[in-house]
Amino acid sequence: MPISTKSLGRCDCADTVAAMQQFTAAREEHTPDEIWLCEHAPVFTQGLAGLASHVLGPGNIPVLPTNRGGQVTYHGPGQVVAYPLINLQRAGYYVKEYVYKLEQALLSTLAEWGVTGHRVAGAPGIYVQLADPFAHAALTGPSPSQDPFRGLGKIAALGIKVSRHCTYHGVALNVAMDLEPFARINPCGHAGLQTVDLSTIGVQTTWQEVADVLARKLQIYLAPRGPASPLHLND
Repeated sequence: MPISTKSLGRCDCADTVAAMQQFTAAREEHTPDEIWLCEHAPVFTQGLAGLASHVLGPGNIPVLPTNRGGQVTYHGPGQVVAYPLINLQRAGYYVKEYVYKLEQALLSTLAEWGVTGHRVAGAPGIYVQLADPFAHAALTGPSPSQDPFRGLGKIAALGIKVSRHCTYHGVALNVAMDLEPFARINPCGHAGLQTVDLSTIGVQTTWQEVADVLARKLQIYLAPRGPASPLHLND
């Protein structure tokens, strides 16, 4: 049976984080998994590893401390945010594989519009080649003296939390946004990292179309693999 999806529409980020925490704390062994889809009003969210120095000048946009992994990112209108609430022990895979599956769902979603997404080692999320986002060539690794993000733009961010084997927080895919606020931070802790959306690379689509495809891809990639062996995950 597919993981159920719930559309929250435009919702407050702090309220949504609190709701995810409450859902996760109240989960029982047989509580069904869910995927929450939403869009947030402008907000910077800071992960547990976040450094204040990466918030350059937030202006009138609030900064929300959260308990997800990672550094600072921006959420705003025109961005599809997906929060998978998954019991990893029941699903039968570990955290590292879960992150891989999230990224694979994002890559597959972008491919629906002919966009080739890429991973960058040590930098969770998905990137595109700015010179040709539709090229199929694999990335060539930079030399030690080169910027690993040279020629790349980040189109999707990822940050998760695992509590009692259960996930919350998730991924954000940029569709058609005001990208200016990303210049007020070092996105995900990387100074000068360019952020893009589908609109700026030439893809004309709607928030709802992307949300529907991403939900379907997450349902596919996050489906349980069968009877699970016990996992030992840090809270």
